[in-house]
Amino acid sequence: MAVESALSQDGKELMIRVKGRFDFGKHQAFRDAYERSNTLSTVVVDLKEATYLDSSALGMLLLLRDHAGGDNSQIQVINTNSDVRKILAISNFDKLFQIS
Repeated sequence: MAVESALSQDGKELMIRVKGRFDFGKHQAFRDAYERSNTLSTVVVDLKEATYLDSSALGMLLLLRDHAGGDNSQIQVINTNSDVRKILAISNFDKLFQIS
């Protein structure tokens, strides 16, 4: 599966792993990964195996942020390669998410 998710034992942290192209084709799977959980304090999006990211992926991250509480959300985007990090920085997503 191209999008995998795992909930921590205490149910407060959700890890979402995206593999391959992070584009509109992953929209439903990405949304399904987080919509089941309503009481999350932290969401971690692991892009280690993501090979591509486009504007629809940026939109999906914004929808996740809204679902998780907007300005009160704690979302980390981790394991970004230099190209993905550059796209996120140009889009000012470094102001909305913790990116590493």
